[in-house]
Amino acid sequence: MKFAIITQLPHVFQKDNYFAYAPYVREMNVWSKYVDEFIIVAPVIQASKTAIDIPYNLENSKFVKIANVNLLGFKSICNAILRMPKISWQIYKAMKEADHIHLRCPGNIGLLGCVVQILFPRKNKTAKYAGNWDPKAKQPWSYRLQKWILSNTFLTRNMQVLVYGEWEGSTKNIKSFFTATYSEVDKVPIKQLDLKEKINFVFVGTLAKGKNPMYAIQLLEIVYKKGYNVSLDVYGEGTERKDLEHYVKINNLENIIYLRGNQNRETVMIGYQNSHFVLLPSKSEGWPKAIAEGMFWGCIPVATPVSCVPYMLDKGERGMLLQMNLEQDVQQLEKILNDAKVFEIKRKKASDWSRKYTLDIFEDEIKKMLAQ
Repeated sequence: MKFAIITQLPHVFQKDNYFAYAPYVREMNVWSKYVDEFIIVAPVIQASKTAIDIPYNLENSKFVKIANVNLLGFKSICNAILRMPKISWQIYKAMKEADHIHLRCPGNIGLLGCVVQILFPRKNKTAKYAGNWDPKAKQPWSYRLQKWILSNTFLTRNMQVLVYGEWEGSTKNIKSFFTATYSEVDKVPIKQLDLKEKINFVFVGTLAKGKNPMYAIQLLEIVYKKGYNVSLDVYGEGTERKDLEHYVKINNLENIIYLRGNQNRETVMIGYQNSHFVLLPSKSEGWPKAIAEGMFWGCIPVATPVSCVPYMLDKGERGMLLQMNLEQDVQQLEKILNDAKVFEIKRKKASDWSRKYTLDIFEDEIKKMLAQ
């Protein structure tokens, strides 16, 4: 089977291999076990790989380099319009050659893929919609257009659309799905932690306004000033880093807030294992891996009620849903910090739930889809 992936994700070519964001590559390496040949249609950027980039594990693959486009600013929009015909043609040729078409959405390239796939109604297709599928969510027009095309069973045929969460009114081709990081063999007992020692929080994600890392820091600042022995490890890089560093410095928080930068999977895993809580005050999510990963190791999730997060946290039974009001959220958090029994119950519920979604089950589901 020839399997064509159409993705917006930037790749880096280094040491005779293509590198990209590790969680995505690990997922595609799972798909590759049941595919004879990969055709990867993706942008390649001039940069060095980072700690969170890994190579594909593919024996037989072809890479189709396309231009990297965005719609941020007038000049970028003009460049994107000029490049779209060539990119669309490259996508069309890859789809024509493939036996199975796989779209990664949302994104500008995902949108082009959604349009071009209409020309191949008889080919088997899947789409992974990694964003928020909630029909009521406020999103850019391009995201809404992708969701409309993917949901339209007249335009989009022979496709299973993998989304996070279950949404009322979904068409028959929409399949509730999940993602995974850890395997059955990783299910070692979670580390015993209590609230009498230093209480560790962890934030894992891009340091961008959409992820709200500043809110995480401010939340911990207030809790610390109330007399709790807390600390926060922040893993990730992004445009907000300088602002975060400045805030930590001028507020004398260097002894409780640690900006760790991008780190590999093993380092982040140790961070989860040693933490009591995982924080993610994000404005938008699909299936937040940081939350699921933290829960796997017994971190109580503290996150905003976006996308399928309320489902993941069972409406707060196995975590805490942020109101994005510092005073209210601190009060919520204190109820857990002051009750060891509640802490242990939520911690166990979080771990038990997350450990249902392993790579082994994920791989079985992919195998079933490709066999259809």
